[in-house]
Amino acid sequence: MAQGFVLWFTGLSGSGKTTIADLVAPALRKRSVKIEVLDGDVVRTNLSKGLGFSKEDRDTNILRVGFVANLMARNGLAACCACISPYKAIRDAVRKQVEGDGGRFIEIFMDTPIEECMKRDTKGLYKKALAGQIKQFTGVDDPYEAPENPEVILKTCEATPEESAEQLLAYLENEGLISKA
Repeated sequence: MAQGFVLWFTGLSGSGKTTIADLVAPALRKRSVKIEVLDGDVVRTNLSKGLGFSKEDRDTNILRVGFVANLMARNGLAACCACISPYKAIRDAVRKQVEGDGGRFIEIFMDTPIEECMKRDTKGLYKKALAGQIKQFTGVDDPYEAPENPEVILKTCEATPEESAEQLLAYLENEGLISKA
């Protein structure tokens, strides 16, 4: 059985997590990798319905995503998780769970300045947060703890989405997690 792995995209809202995940997942499927995308917005609608944005609720949400991702990885599948996941301790807890069950956890830091994220904000969330209409918004009035040692750093201001996806695929090839194209 192939080794399962979790691609954990973390970064501010608008940093490109979903964009890159939506490019990487089909590329992996073309290489016969069985993968599912667990997008933060979709998960909140289904798996974590009813949770708010307090620290406790955010932690619960991320632990739920991590639980599902771990189930997949320990069964030889891949999970592609695109969640803000602002708190280091909870990301580390998910990593420990995945690695403890024999899976690989690949933390991908979407290193995108908040100014760029604000420019990309199609939903107007930053504008609402800055106006005080949304409370506890990550990067505005709630912290984002950047990863200290991510496996992959994607600087989405310096590369196209396609180039960022290729950078991640090259990492997975070099690590022996996927075959070369």
